[in-house]
Amino acid sequence: MAKYLAQIIVVGVQVVGRAFARALRQEFAASRAAADARGRAGPQSAAATSISGISLQEAQQILNVSKLSPEEIQKNYDHLFKVNDKSVGGSFYLQSKVVRAKERLDEELRIMAQRQSERERSRSRRR
Repeated sequence: MAKYLAQIIVVGVQVVGRAFARALRQEFAASRAAADARGRAGPQSAAATSISGISLQEAQQILNVSKLSPEEIQKNYDHLFKVNDKSVGGSFYLQSKVVRAKERLDEELRIMAQRQSERERSRSRRR
């Protein structure tokens, strides 16, 4: 009886050990992917995220925009800001989230415009 109990314990420990190792590998892969994504976004975008406290993806979700179009951002911002106005029964917290999301997206648009102008300057210098 003790022999079977010991075998069950050993097998259980092996299963848990393999599951833990697999979870650890997945976590490392996810961490590496997140670091790569931050690196591709550039140091300015990462700085904007840390300053505003809201990521670009979160800001896009809040304002319900898939691409960074100034017109679409402004349209959705205006609508969500009005809907969440405290005087019409809205939530000040949600309204402030909308404002922060707009600020973050505006900053990203500014960064993208700056990168584009730098690329154009470097192309004109090469000619």
